[in-house]
Amino acid sequence: MIPRALLLSLAALLLAGLATALALSRYAASLPPLDLAASAERSVIVLDRNGTLLRPYAIADGRWRLPAALDDVDPTYVAMLLAYEDQRFREHGGVDPRAVLRAAWQALAAGRIVSGGSTLTMQVARLLEPRAARSLDAKLRQAFRARELESLLTKDEILGLYLAHAPFGGNLEGVRAASLSYFGREPKRLSHGQAALLVALPQAPEARRPDRHPEAARRARDRVLDRALAAGLIEPHEHARAIAEPVPSARRPFPMLAAHAADEVRAERPEAARHVLTIDAALQASLESLVRGRVARLGPDLSAAILVIDAPTGEVLARVGSAGYLWSERRGAVDMTRALRSPGSALKPFVYALAFESGLAHPETVLEDRPARFGLYAPENFDLGFTGMTTARRALQDSLNLPAVALLSEIGPARLLARLRQAGTRPVVPRESEPGLAIGLGGLGITLEDMARLYAGLARGGDVPALRLRRDTPPPLPGEAAHPIADPVAAWYVFDILRGTPPPDGALGGRLAFKTGTSYGYRDAWAIGYDRGLVVAVWVGRADGAPVPGLTGRNAAAPLLFDAVARTGRAALAIAPPPHALVATTATLPPPLRHIRRDRPKTLAAAAVGRLAIAFPPDGARVETRLDGGGEGPRASLALKAQGGVLPLTWMVDGAPIDAPSLRRETAWRPGGAGFARITVIDATGATDSVLVRLD
Repeated sequence: MIPRALLLSLAALLLAGLATALALSRYAASLPPLDLAASAERSVIVLDRNGTLLRPYAIADGRWRLPAALDDVDPTYVAMLLAYEDQRFREHGGVDPRAVLRAAWQALAAGRIVSGGSTLTMQVARLLEPRAARSLDAKLRQAFRARELESLLTKDEILGLYLAHAPFGGNLEGVRAASLSYFGREPKRLSHGQAALLVALPQAPEARRPDRHPEAARRARDRVLDRALAAGLIEPHEHARAIAEPVPSARRPFPMLAAHAADEVRAERPEAARHVLTIDAALQASLESLVRGRVARLGPDLSAAILVIDAPTGEVLARVGSAGYLWSERRGAVDMTRALRSPGSALKPFVYALAFESGLAHPETVLEDRPARFGLYAPENFDLGFTGMTTARRALQDSLNLPAVALLSEIGPARLLARLRQAGTRPVVPRESEPGLAIGLGGLGITLEDMARLYAGLARGGDVPALRLRRDTPPPLPGEAAHPIADPVAAWYVFDILRGTPPPDGALGGRLAFKTGTSYGYRDAWAIGYDRGLVVAVWVGRADGAPVPGLTGRNAAAPLLFDAVARTGRAALAIAPPPHALVATTATLPPPLRHIRRDRPKTLAAAAVGRLAIAFPPDGARVETRLDGGGEGPRASLALKAQGGVLPLTWMVDGAPIDAPSLRRETAWRPGGAGFARITVIDATGATDSVLVRLD
């Protein structure tokens, strides 16, 4: 028979157990649902095309909490973490009874708390719902929250929360922020000593901060290494090497590559937590270092900017907006790739491209470089000298001002400005009734970004691309592209000329087509180079627009351009001549193209017949030339008719003569296929007219 006292004791224990269970049940019911969304805030990150971190941003309260998944950290770190903090993490349901009993026994034996018995899941619960006091109520709440977490998330997801929220001292949260700050590297590849330090810090993040308490951090790290050795995670020689590793004594700055571009994309999509750019981090870092070193040697207060574009796709591979984002003395926060500046002679290639496209000139056309007035405008060459007679090729290579202005006076500055705008750029001219000839020498404002796009158009046969900074930006659909800056023949003529521009001292010439520019008053120095695959645009000057005596594109920007191109590591890609390009000498050119004289006589015949114009086909016409009305069979000849002008007339299609000069105002041309064609007529005085037609 069971003694009465024992029955009473058992009954009391049962009642106490039931009361405890009821109290715990009521306590659990009183807890509000766990708000995982409140813990979801992470630092916004900007990544390069390969996933490399360009720049992170602190969260609203100033803490660094970078996203980190299990695949983002070194497996050795994870193994050390579980061995040191929670060996049965994969087995328990959030609370480990063995760990609780062990902690109680250790406390009884030592007369003080030796370990808390918390699992990693309980630690995550504490991180998600921090409590100032360490009490039985707080521990109980952690236990219930741990059970709730285990019912809602997988083990890997719980571990991911720890990796993102664990404290590492100061405003550092999460293993990724700590690894970047203490070691200057991502946690994907850690040494054993580094992994052990990151395991040890969250237990006492402020007392063990290596930048403030390096000795305490070292002792804690070594205890983790001892545990890892005992668990068989590392070999004795690895343990010895890790023990010898120094502990970092200072924090490192977080990456800040392409800072201006990062600010831009973040402002565009403030709700996004992750931005992936087309920029290449390695190239970006190399060019930022190049710019910092170069401007320091060029002089005080100077800044510089570099833009690198993949010509076929329009993707931005590097964008250096200044000499240094935080370099206040040089106004580094100002993004000079987006600033309006005068391009100087860097705009001249587009004057020549229009002249070539219009049939007004050819690279071997002879131009005059001598003093001249254009109304009230009297331009001078940069060196204040004159060369006399020269070819268009040599005039552009030597950046002579007088020939360029003479060509622009024939083309019309309004037409040049219209073409720049039709190509999708946004040049700004002074407030006046109409643009003047000075715009051909840089008398307008334009950004480095727009200039790079225009040169990319030359690299692509005239087709100006839309720049792509985000990886998720789709390429433009057919018909969405901007109007070409030049036809393919004119674009190739310009490339062929600029490829022969003399390079800076010590640089290899003949591989890169490039042009320099210097704005009025030595305020801006430009150099833009390109080939079939790449465009590199460089600007040097003061961000406040102040003059810098002696600063020129040739001596400041061009050397930087060639150094930047070398750092891209790409081989030069030549541009093949299009089918209709006319390769000729001055002597073998059609007579009207051999020489352009600004003072050519206005004959009585010219006055009598009127201005030269193409009567048929009209500009912008769609012409059906297929004999059978469809397919790719033979095509009918297209009648070409002109009115006015002085005979003989020379007809050209896409820059190539279709016949010898004719004494008739009508001729015929048989197209080779469908597409667009630029038809030009030139009379005996050099007057021209041109139309663009579509052949179906």
